[in-house]
Amino acid sequence: QVHVVESGGGLVQAGGSLRLSCTASGSIFSINAMGWYRQAPGKQRELVAGIRSGDSTNYADSVSGRFTISRDNAKNTVYLQMNSLKPEDTAVYYCNAEIQGPDSSGSGRYTYRYWGRGTQVTVSS
Repeated sequence: QVHVVESGGGLVQAGGSLRLSCTASGSIFSINAMGWYRQAPGKQRELVAGIRSGDSTNYADSVSGRFTISRDNAKNTVYLQMNSLKPEDTAVYYCNAEIQGPDSSGSGRYTYRYWGRGTQVTVSS
């Protein structure tokens, strides 16, 4: 069993900053990738930023230059530093983790994807 838990959301004025954290815990052999997605009311969930083993990163065009994703492998934690926030960044932010764990037999590996429950980010104008 693996748990993925986000924290760090809140209310901030436009131009401000927030730092989100996401930690994965449980039966984990290794983490292939972690990422942040967001979903605003009435809109589809979209990728915000992702980071893979080896620290390659990718960003949505809308956040490039303002948001930075990073990870602490020892803590199985990924961070999203959000600067110069805009009202259109308001959304529920979800963490996704691609994890290698034990397969059903317990003797092999399997790749799983887990979602956190999300954390609300609200940017006021």
